[in-house]
Amino acid sequence: MPSVSPSGPMPSWPDIPPPPAPREDHEILQLGRARVDPYAWMKFIPTSGSRSMDSLPPRLREHLEAEMRYAQGILHPLAADAERLYRCMARRAAEADEPLPASSGQWRYDARLPAGGAHRVFSRIGPDGGTQALFDEAERAEGHAYYRATDHQPSPDDRYFAWAEDVIGDDRHRICVLDTASGAIRVVAPADAFGYGGFAFSPSSRHLFWIWRDAHSRPTRLYRSPVEGGEAVLVYEEHDPAIFMQVARTAADGFVALTLAGPDVSEVRLIAAGAETAPPRLLRPRRRGVRYEVDEWNGALLMLTDADGAVDGKLLEIDPESFAVRRVLVPQRAGASILAIRPFAAALARLERVDGLHRLVLRHPDGREIPVAFDDPAYVIELAPSQPYRARQVRIRHQTPASPPRWIDVDLSDGQCRVVSQERLSDFDPGAYRVERLQAAAPDGATIPITVLSRADARADATQPLLLTGYGAYGISFEPRFSLAATVLVDAGFRYAIAHVRGGSEQGRRWYQDGCRDKKRNSMTDFIACARHLRDIGYAAPGGIVAHGVSAGGLLVCGAMNIDPGLWAGVIAQVPFVDMLNTMSDADHPLVPLLRPDWGDPLSDPEAYDYMAAISPYENVAPAAYPPVLCTAGLKDDRVPYWEPAKLVAAIRRHSTSGNPAVLLLNPDSGHQESDDRNGEFAQAALFWAYARHCVGAVD
Repeated sequence: MPSVSPSGPMPSWPDIPPPPAPREDHEILQLGRARVDPYAWMKFIPTSGSRSMDSLPPRLREHLEAEMRYAQGILHPLAADAERLYRCMARRAAEADEPLPASSGQWRYDARLPAGGAHRVFSRIGPDGGTQALFDEAERAEGHAYYRATDHQPSPDDRYFAWAEDVIGDDRHRICVLDTASGAIRVVAPADAFGYGGFAFSPSSRHLFWIWRDAHSRPTRLYRSPVEGGEAVLVYEEHDPAIFMQVARTAADGFVALTLAGPDVSEVRLIAAGAETAPPRLLRPRRRGVRYEVDEWNGALLMLTDADGAVDGKLLEIDPESFAVRRVLVPQRAGASILAIRPFAAALARLERVDGLHRLVLRHPDGREIPVAFDDPAYVIELAPSQPYRARQVRIRHQTPASPPRWIDVDLSDGQCRVVSQERLSDFDPGAYRVERLQAAAPDGATIPITVLSRADARADATQPLLLTGYGAYGISFEPRFSLAATVLVDAGFRYAIAHVRGGSEQGRRWYQDGCRDKKRNSMTDFIACARHLRDIGYAAPGGIVAHGVSAGGLLVCGAMNIDPGLWAGVIAQVPFVDMLNTMSDADHPLVPLLRPDWGDPLSDPEAYDYMAAISPYENVAPAAYPPVLCTAGLKDDRVPYWEPAKLVAAIRRHSTSGNPAVLLLNPDSGHQESDDRNGEFAQAALFWAYARHCVGAVD
């Protein structure tokens, strides 16, 4: 592998002129304010169906094809380095096996990624030890340029196995059900289904409840379909475009729960087992500023809520018939955020975050509690899906940035841990890496956590190039998970760091509130503070920091780039949300009504308009020496449409004084996510790492 010089030469790029982007002054009048969007012509929404290159207006198609050729020309010199990095990832990746817990019928389900394979193979092991093949995702993906499947789940009686699959790239799924008795696969919902928490078997296994997406790609209807065939029946329809929907069975299969929620509001409607065709009952009407979710345990319903000022959550016991509150089971506790609950007959498993780190708490019916934590500087605990209510242990997945996932069964009676399986990689030693938890001081005095992955043999005073990534939005925490690709980057001479900026929930609900709406700029200045801190302590070379962000993380890194363009050696923005003001002013966008509590409403609130206008990356590109910028886009993306990064790239080219390239890497077949293909995932990461290495002066 070529070495990297912390103070290497300035990178040279091919002398290729970028595609000209005509400027057409499109004036927008809004709330008594006027703005001009010169690249508004790049936006195209088809009247029906998903976008394709063939359906684009001719001028737009020619421009995007020119962008694709330009990206290929600029990035072509990186091909050899990217290929070396890809081979390192592929060589390190071993056959992956995710052991899933036994179901209620004692079948154990298995998702395996064969050695050298790109897609998973699903099977199950019966009580007698025999293995039954279920299906191979590679066969389902054959003939499709895009394939991604999600939410795989068995029916309660173990006869059926269901999943949602997207074969277009636009996040509109079809739901498939395998009858394990006959081997037949039937498509229950042929199109326009919602695949992320969007379907569940009924407790009797006779019905499938599933969520439909409207023409704006918003989940708006709950249907019930007979598993053995028949017409779908409308169960509930939501008319508020600011509400999201999810459906699931409760732990003891007593109810199907339809959760309707936004960032600051929610309500739950329940369908009882034994009354699966009855209308759902409302547990609590939605009330702005109050969120709750429901499960069941020990003969009662459980409500996890932030009501009455419990910003980090409290647990209430609810009568399953009258829906009245019986008692407070777990009160709000300062510094301990309740992230999730998983009820079992023997104990209630509660996942919490304390001092920024996960811990598991087992609560028994008599009130006794057992905490389970780990002593790693940074780690992640996740609860495995589909765990049977009568199980004697809870299965968790534990990982750190240096240690691949391992599956652990935690005894519900005493908290004792038993490792069930460990993901093992080829020629990989977790001890070769060091994980640290550092802290940076934000301009307003807040302390921002940073997770850093380095080689264990790298001296603390050794300056290296560094890739800094972050997210900071919607209350979603950037967890310090293991990344095989990150270990390869570290082996190639980098440090890899995560900035846990405000806007996520790494330090509780208030951490999120301090990084959204009129405090969103905090996320960007937090990210800059983390970069400067890593530079100042000698972990990152001056001029050797590459920023990386995905989606709202793209807004984070591009906003930070606008504030301090000279701090970055390069910027990698995947499907970046960067046309913030224009997008949040589009009431027809699938997510805009839902996300107004996160960003504000520039259609009705002048202060929100002015704040967005001051921080939106696209609107705030100004004459400056910009670093090299690589933006990705998916043509079929409805969440962050391709025109957002396309417009940003055009604006940077017009204003930058550095001569560095701004590149739009467009995938005409994908949406917000790439196809679920491990080889494709490694190829993309290898290209990003080769790009980052070139930005800091990789020496062959």
